[in-house]
Amino acid sequence: MDNYKNDNTARRYRAHVSLLGTTQIHLRNPYIVAWWSAAFPGFGHLLLSKYLRGFVLFIWEVVVNIQSNLNTAMIHSFQGDIDKAKEVLDTQWLLIYIPVYIFAIWDSYRTTVDLNKVSVLAEREEHKFNSFSIGALEINYLDQRNPLMAVVWSLFMPGLGQLYIHRIVTAFFVIVWTVVFFYYSHGLEAITLVFLGEIEKSTSVLRPEWFLFFPSLYGFSVYDSYINTVENNKLFEKEQRSFFKKHYQSSSFRIVKKGKV
Repeated sequence: MDNYKNDNTARRYRAHVSLLGTTQIHLRNPYIVAWWSAAFPGFGHLLLSKYLRGFVLFIWEVVVNIQSNLNTAMIHSFQGDIDKAKEVLDTQWLLIYIPVYIFAIWDSYRTTVDLNKVSVLAEREEHKFNSFSIGALEINYLDQRNPLMAVVWSLFMPGLGQLYIHRIVTAFFVIVWTVVFFYYSHGLEAITLVFLGEIEKSTSVLRPEWFLFFPSLYGFSVYDSYINTVENNKLFEKEQRSFFKKHYQSSSFRIVKKGKV
């Protein structure tokens, strides 16, 4: 049950609070969103809360990357072994990877530009939106959270920062794929062997083509949780200000410029 319903009396709503999370439209830098799509297709769209498109592009990236041996070829190229990189790379998979990779970057940039325009118009309309949602399984409401705490939890485990700010859909998706990456990369096993001092054995058990996904995953989890905590705090302040103005500010109250009556 929500405290307000989106009754379609507004052309645009700034935000929507549901049991699965708080979705809002706010100004973003399109270049940063495009950069995240370049770092890992799908992440740019997840930042925009375009979940279905983001999930498709993310899964596409994982499947085609592994099939084309792209990460393996990148590792060889980082080591200066260009011939080995060419040898392991599957060009058939790579050729279908490139168009989708470019599309992810272009589409996230284009969508960000469009949503920025919508955000400006929604701010001017200032239509009320629900700020509290309660159901049989969950409760979600606007409040203030600590952005640094979201970062800390994301560093412990990708997805926990999103859980902290109630981005359930993103949190579930990121946590599941974190487990998948740890399982197939043998990352935890390799880390344990490093602590035991068995460096060579740690290197031998590690599957770098899967482990190479982690920098992007951790980086996205930290950035997404931090940015959305900051923006949710701003949204909370705007909603509170609007509520107090409507219910407690005198109708005769006027702000007069200095020197004028």
